Amino acid sequence: MNLTQLRAFHRVAQAGGFSLAARSAAVSQPTLSAQVRGLEAAYAISLFNRRGRHTTLTPLGHSLFAITTRLFAAEDEISHLLGDVATLARGQLRVAADSPTHVMPLLARLKQRHAGLVFSLRIGNSEDVIRRVLEFECDVGVMAKRVSDPRLYSLPIRDDRLVVFVPVGHRWARRRTLAMGDLAGCDLVLRERGSITREVFESRLAEMGVLPGRLLEVESREAVREAVLAGFGIGVVFERELGRDPETRSLAVRDADLAVTEYLVCLAERRRLPLVEGFFAVVGGTR
Repeated sequence: MNLTQLRAFHRVAQAGGFSLAARSAAVSQPTLSAQVRGLEAAYAISLFNRRGRHTTLTPLGHSLFAITTRLFAAEDEISHLLGDVATLARGQLRVAADSPTHVMPLLARLKQRHAGLVFSLRIGNSEDVIRRVLEFECDVGVMAKRVSDPRLYSLPIRDDRLVVFVPVGHRWARRRTLAMGDLAGCDLVLRERGSITREVFESRLAEMGVLPGRLLEVESREAVREAVLAGFGIGVVFERELGRDPETRSLAVRDADLAVTEYLVCLAERRRLPLVEGFFAVVGGTR
């Protein structure tokens, strides 16, 4: 089926004649006539009654015009949809992140600039974020882990640091800092393996030869907080994740480098997709 011939037929039927259709389409009348005749010849049919300068649709022409009206209306709708996605007027961005605290301000900024967008958000550790991006489950990832995989494109977006925290009734609650050595023999509450929190903090403990007490492993920042309040040990989280919590007190570790950079990541081959590129453009300057 020749779409050009169908479009020529539709224009003539819509305009009510070949001359008017040719002028509105900015093509010559002989070209338009040839395209319609080609369609009629291909199926051995007659779509127009031609009487001098008067042109009317045959019964078959009326039936076909009803179909082409729906066809080209759908084509216009598709064009508008794809155009809206290209300009971020609408679309869905699938995001994976290792912390809702880190990603929500970024999504809010994008939403403010492009109100027609919707989002889906998956929270997991850094390994989960990388896997979801590599397996096309998410369009972009936000995490505090640097990647060297050539399949991924990453952009540093801002810095954070790890802090320890205790309940307000803890003997350290009035302190603002502590040394890493103070944690020797202390029970700790940490995220699961695969999280950057766990990876960085355990590395610093090992580098300084500090051996903590028992370790409780949990799967979310919220669970870390609840375990600390329940008395299972001293918690470790990102400073931004803790925020202003009236039930806890945070302490900076003064003799260890616990700074961590957050990254925005995507598949390198999908870097130029409008939704992905738009997200990078909006949040890429937050450092």
